[in-house]
Amino acid sequence: KNINKDFFDDGTMSFFWRAHRISALIIFILVLLYVTLYDDATNNSDYNTKRGIIAVIISFVVFGVTITPDGPFRRPHPALWRLMLVLSIVYELLLIFVLFQTADDARLLLRHIDPGLGVPLPEKSYGGNCELYDSSRPDNPFHNVKDKMDSFVAVHFFGWWTKTLIVRDWWLCTVTSILFEVLEYTLEHQLPNFSECWWDHWLMDALICNGLGIVLGMKTVKYLSMKTYHWRGLWTYPTYRGKFSRILKQFTPYIYTDFDWRPTQSLKRWLSMLLIVAGILICELNAFTLKFVLWVPPSHFLCLARLVLFIFWGAVSLREVFQFLDDPQCHKFGAQSTLAIAIMITEVLIAFKFDWNTFTKPLPPHVINMLLIGALALIVWTLWHFYFQ
Repeated sequence: KNINKDFFDDGTMSFFWRAHRISALIIFILVLLYVTLYDDATNNSDYNTKRGIIAVIISFVVFGVTITPDGPFRRPHPALWRLMLVLSIVYELLLIFVLFQTADDARLLLRHIDPGLGVPLPEKSYGGNCELYDSSRPDNPFHNVKDKMDSFVAVHFFGWWTKTLIVRDWWLCTVTSILFEVLEYTLEHQLPNFSECWWDHWLMDALICNGLGIVLGMKTVKYLSMKTYHWRGLWTYPTYRGKFSRILKQFTPYIYTDFDWRPTQSLKRWLSMLLIVAGILICELNAFTLKFVLWVPPSHFLCLARLVLFIFWGAVSLREVFQFLDDPQCHKFGAQSTLAIAIMITEVLIAFKFDWNTFTKPLPPHVINMLLIGALALIVWTLWHFYFQ
């Protein structure tokens, strides 16, 4: 998809682009020698256990970054994307460990990260009084709208801006945004946080926050697609201003690949697109279910950390999936996309194991009817388009 792109690279490779496995190994051994010879041992088993686990994770990350192969992205540095791959492995291993615990033990484990965790959380419901204009409050008639304007409005907007940069398709993003609002309707009997007013669903979320984020995202995609990519080594720029500009450009794409998903080109591609949409929805849903079963406040840094990591993982995963679908020479499913699927499935299993009663509550009849109608329409259209048209 890079045909006719204005692209040039002079091939300059600096010190920072070369492999440094020997250097990393020497530094690693020196650190171990220091810990062995000079670090004072303590009799605090809890402290030693925590420090040992952290050391194991850091060691795994260091070796992983130096020996794993490069991914599809080169900017700002391939090592960053190798780091993201290794962190996804660490996260999946931690999820598997949590899966083998009880719900109470898993919540207690989080207290080692933050002593304030491990206590039940009050779920905020955004439903209740759904009047847009409350005439009984002439001093503040729009208080219902103001009450629902919190920090998550900005999260919605910037979240969908980044999702659009990852997916690079207006229709796919818009359909996914609408389907998630439908998913909130479907599961509001299980998660009180999903109980919102109609205008909160469709005006504030789908139309304003998500919609504007998607529009800005597509504007950014269009700019990146039309931009020229001419790369020269840093030291080929004669002025400091040119060098500084080159450093900033290091954080832009090496070359931008347009995603032409063509969902209706074939049945295989159509089913693949349905799975991609389902994967995005599950990833979004897991953010709510995990904090619900593990008692993590929405504003906690763990929720933000997961969100940021999934931005990186999602970017690589969608790039790998697109190449797998679009490139006839690509016969292997990507490593990052494989791990992303494993992570999402493990998160779902944790949610069901820790709160089976909540997530197996029967769906209301009107929700069942809505889902059946939607599924039937999807099946009928698929058969008609690919077999009878």
